[in-house]
Amino acid sequence: MAIGNAVRTSIVRRRILTLLAACRPLVLFGLTALTAGCGGLNGIKEALFGGATTAGQPGIIKGFAGGVVADEPNAALVGRDILAAGGSAADAAASMGFTLSVSLPSRAGLGAGGACLAYTASRKGITGGVPEAVLFVSYAPTAAPGGMPAADRPAGMPMLARGMFLLQTRHGRLPFEMSIAPAERLARFGMPVSRAFARDLTLVAGPLLADTGARAVFAQDGALVREGQSVTQTDLAVTLSQIRAAGVGDFYQGALGRRIEQVSRSVGAPILQSDLRQALPGLAAPAVVSFQGDNAAFLPPPADGGLAAAVAFRSLARNPADMDGANARGLGAAARWRAGGASAEAILAAADLPGGAMPPLPASTSFVAMDREGNAVACALSMNNLFGVGRMLPGLGFIPAASTAVVPAPLLAAGLVWNEGKQAFRAAAGGSGQSGAPMAVAVGLMNALRSRQPMAQPVPEPGRANVIACDGYLPGNADSCAWATDPREPGLAVGGG
Repeated sequence: MAIGNAVRTSIVRRRILTLLAACRPLVLFGLTALTAGCGGLNGIKEALFGGATTAGQPGIIKGFAGGVVADEPNAALVGRDILAAGGSAADAAASMGFTLSVSLPSRAGLGAGGACLAYTASRKGITGGVPEAVLFVSYAPTAAPGGMPAADRPAGMPMLARGMFLLQTRHGRLPFEMSIAPAERLARFGMPVSRAFARDLTLVAGPLLADTGARAVFAQDGALVREGQSVTQTDLAVTLSQIRAAGVGDFYQGALGRRIEQVSRSVGAPILQSDLRQALPGLAAPAVVSFQGDNAAFLPPPADGGLAAAVAFRSLARNPADMDGANARGLGAAARWRAGGASAEAILAAADLPGGAMPPLPASTSFVAMDREGNAVACALSMNNLFGVGRMLPGLGFIPAASTAVVPAPLLAAGLVWNEGKQAFRAAAGGSGQSGAPMAVAVGLMNALRSRQPMAQPVPEPGRANVIACDGYLPGNADSCAWATDPREPGLAVGGG
């Protein structure tokens, strides 16, 4: 078992310095001030991460292209189309993340944060055939300086855009712009409200529709939109279009960033551009637990739902019948980490852990993707509260996440199983369901490994799981691969090609 939180920066730093020498002015993630010789966004991707990008065409892949699973069907369909266009699992995952900002903004808006596990099934890949965690958890910004309006709805840092950018630029192969385009189209031309989104709307209809901006988008003829109705989000489409055209950096340190600071003050949820500039995602080694010749990787803290899932998974490996004990130990691990004084490494390595409980936690959502080559991604996202602060940023079309200074952080949980000797993928799971998310991932993976099916039985309440499994490993036996969403939820599991 091993876990590490050190961000791998040396290679990227050397490439940044090389790029700076040939292409000034440039700030990492600030992609709007480039000389002509830089080659735009794809030139930066190639310089920083290696490999040329190739634009995908729908249907270019014939036959097996992989599979995707998400809590919201519109996102799953976009992910499938990206795979069918020749995209990697990371390309599909980034597109699903941006699509969820349109189709499930209650849990995954542009204001959201999250974390992903990414696996490239080759020692020649950027991570040497070992999974890595991409961490972009939303956190509380610095206190507003004097002269700024009071934050009656404190906001968390919006991390989704940079998180999806980092994931896709390290593990994708299509132009990054293709990750945003489907979400932009859905926002601009209309999207059918899914059952999953309609349910979230119903849960918070009163407080949400008290906000003029939210009411303008999520109500029609004075009534809350219902499942199947088409919703257009013009302001959000414009914001996504600007990110696509000007680069992710514009959202954090350009014109969009300045606009975010300006309008967030007006709704009592101030987000300073100085904080936006510093809001960088990170890379870390996952928590790893060995199991019958395979390795299971889990999100590391601060996505501590992954640490809880790792401890629960290890407990189930020892005693599959002790579900209650595994759940208690997992939650105890997260509670211990949040209390401070113990490292994640020490918590995971402990021979046993006392049970623990968590306060009421915010909702989250998860999705998983796998391509034909056995590359895989599992992600969990959250707004730290259904619809975050509940107030739409005027003219920008998205709601900020709630600040973890005033609400508990979510348990973001995802896991992935691979075989290091075979350099092959076996299973991946994403979990949600507040305090049940870690156990959903642990049981979802364990069930897949023991039953050789992606969803042999539902995971324990209140958890929900999305699972992909290849019992014969991939690359290798594509016929052994299957995918499933939680049978109690209105999500979608679908293959590409």
